[in-house]
Amino acid sequence: MVNLRVRRLLRREEGQDLAEYALLFALIALVAVGAVTLLGNDVMTAFNNLAAAMGL
Repeated sequence: MVNLRVRRLLRREEGQDLAEYALLFALIALVAVGAVTLLGNDVMTAFNNLAAAMGL
């Protein structure tokens, strides 16, 4: 009885899917943080120049 439950639990793949989505989310977050770190000052400068050109 317990052996059957353990085998069923090991065959389930929902946990694997959740782990894969978590890894994918972590990778996307890491890339986003890296992009903001690298491009943050350039983007801020561009918005400041745009605001200055608009007279804001």
